[in-house]
Amino acid sequence: MSKPRKLRSRKAGLPPGSLIHIGEIKTGKPAFSVIDFDEHGLQETQLPDPAAFGKQERPYSTRWANVYGAHNPSDLSTIGNIFGLHPLAQEDILNNVQRQKLDAYENYLYLVLHRYELQPGSLELNQDQISLIIGRDYVLTFQERPSKTFEPIRQRLRNEHTNLRKGGVDMLAYSLIDTVVDSYFGVIEQLNDYAEELEDTILGRPSPAALESIHQLKRCVSHLRRNLHPLREVLGSLHRDAGDFFRSEIQLYVRDVYDHTVHILESLEDLRDLATGLLDVYLSTISHRVNLEVRALTVVATIIMPATLIAGIFGMNFREMPWLTNPDGFSYALELMGIIAVIMLALFWRRKYL
Repeated sequence: MSKPRKLRSRKAGLPPGSLIHIGEIKTGKPAFSVIDFDEHGLQETQLPDPAAFGKQERPYSTRWANVYGAHNPSDLSTIGNIFGLHPLAQEDILNNVQRQKLDAYENYLYLVLHRYELQPGSLELNQDQISLIIGRDYVLTFQERPSKTFEPIRQRLRNEHTNLRKGGVDMLAYSLIDTVVDSYFGVIEQLNDYAEELEDTILGRPSPAALESIHQLKRCVSHLRRNLHPLREVLGSLHRDAGDFFRSEIQLYVRDVYDHTVHILESLEDLRDLATGLLDVYLSTISHRVNLEVRALTVVATIIMPATLIAGIFGMNFREMPWLTNPDGFSYALELMGIIAVIMLALFWRRKYL
């Protein structure tokens, strides 16, 4: 994720509204589609190029236009001219390394959201930017690559009995935002499962790989927490200040999404504390293992010390010493060493040092 940030220097010295793509290109060929709908019906159309947005007839009152791979400045300029987008909004859509934010223009709202997913079996976090233009009778969505993020919304629209068809633009916009926010719960559940497995590993037999996993978990949680904090402010503003674009009954649903965001941030706080706790558990477990090993070595050294003392005494270079002239003196010395060792082992066993 650090690579796209270095590309911001490409805009140095350029006037505001300069259309330059910043970020990673995640899809080769852009794709354009339109869904027109209302309570009377629905029509889905795949478009060959962005100019077709202006030529496509609108059989129903609400339009949802979607773009996969909005990285071509000329394509975005064409779309901007058709829908009357401000140059600054077009510039922001091409910048795929933005924080989540909400900008209000005269005839539409511009909203930046982030989508996250974890790579299977790892803590590698993939981030995609989603830009939404919420107009009076249309919604534009710009995604970096094809995904199934909004597929549940399409399925609901294809059902002729759904209330989403009757809800209009604000209901559609709320549903899109809610789908993105709800996807964060899946990521948090994966992180919780990973943390539980990591805790079992640490309590069992920790290794340097477990320490690296703890640091990866902390980095992942910190990245999510840092990037999702602006979302609470965005949804709060959307609930308070976007009354011109959201009816009062839809504002209640927007407030519910705001509550979900608060819950997500609280869950991330818990995950951060859990990651810190795992690090403490790891260090305590390693320290405990070292203490056990040192204790075992101490017991062995203590048992050997009397034998070493006896061997040292009988190894002194004196002419007259007990048992030196006795044929069984060597056996007596070994027996004395063994008896002392057995007595010390019994004492250590009784004190639960072994």
